[in-house]
Amino acid sequence: MIVIKDKVIEEIKKIFDPEIPVNIYELGLIYKIEVDEKNKVDLDMTLTSPNCPVAESLPNQVKESVKKIEGVTDVNLNLVWEPPWDKDKMSEAAKLELNL
Repeated sequence: MIVIKDKVIEEIKKIFDPEIPVNIYELGLIYKIEVDEKNKVDLDMTLTSPNCPVAESLPNQVKESVKKIEGVTDVNLNLVWEPPWDKDKMSEAAKLELNL
């Protein structure tokens, strides 16, 4: 399960917010990644704002990318708004990249 989780993180790091040149994992948009004993992945993610222009497409892109990982049997993606995203959720690497 840990191997699958690592692969999920690796795959998510390939997906970038179109308005910010940082991947969505480093941006802190992924709140939860859990893998059960059947290799079903549960993800909680948010967006930088509810009015985000990719609100329709980005969650689907994440779900489809994770589904393609070898060994993953299913993906349940929840788009959540609590807690709201803010810059404090970003990794240090992302903050450095954006000069914050």
